[in-house]
Amino acid sequence: MDNKITAPLSTLRWVDRDIVKPNGYNPNKVSKQNLELLKQSILANGWTLPIVTAPDFTIIDGYHRWTVAGEEPLLSMLGGKVPVVIVEHEDRAGNMYGTVTHNRARGTHLLEPMKNIVRELMDEGRAVEEIGKQLGMKPEEIFRLSGFSREDFLRMMARGVDKYSSAEFITKL
Repeated sequence: MDNKITAPLSTLRWVDRDIVKPNGYNPNKVSKQNLELLKQSILANGWTLPIVTAPDFTIIDGYHRWTVAGEEPLLSMLGGKVPVVIVEHEDRAGNMYGTVTHNRARGTHLLEPMKNIVRELMDEGRAVEEIGKQLGMKPEEIFRLSGFSREDFLRMMARGVDKYSSAEFITKL
C-alpha cells in the first residue's frame, strides 16, 4: 500500500480537546438541530470518525464533531479528549482543499431513498417519535416522506399513546 494513503490512520490518537483548534475558513455550516443529531449519532453509534487535523492540531475536517465533544454529556463521557488523525500537507492551501473535499465528498441525501427508509421503518412498526429522534426529523418531515395519508399518519403517531382522545383527531375538510 502507498504510505501516503495510509499514513493518517497510523497517527490516530486521543488528545485533549483544548489543543485542537478551528481553521477559520470552513465553509460548512450546520444547524443547531443537526448538531443535536450529530451528538445523538455519537451517543447511539459511538465515535466513528476521527477529527482530521494538521500537525499543529488545526482542524481540516471534523469541526462539528469537535464542537459537540465540548458539550455535555460528551465532554464528561470523553474525559475532554477527542480522536484525531494528522494529515501533513505542503501548505495551507492543501489544508483548505482537504476541508472542502471532505465536506463535498459526503454528498447529500436523495429524496426517493429517504422515502424508502422512512417507509420501511414505519412498516416495521417504529414510532414516529423514535424515527424523528434517530434521524433528526420533525413529524412533518416524516409525514412528507412516509407517503401515508394524513389520517393514517395521525393514527400512527397516536399509536400506543393513551393521553389523546379521538376528538383531537378531527380534521378540517
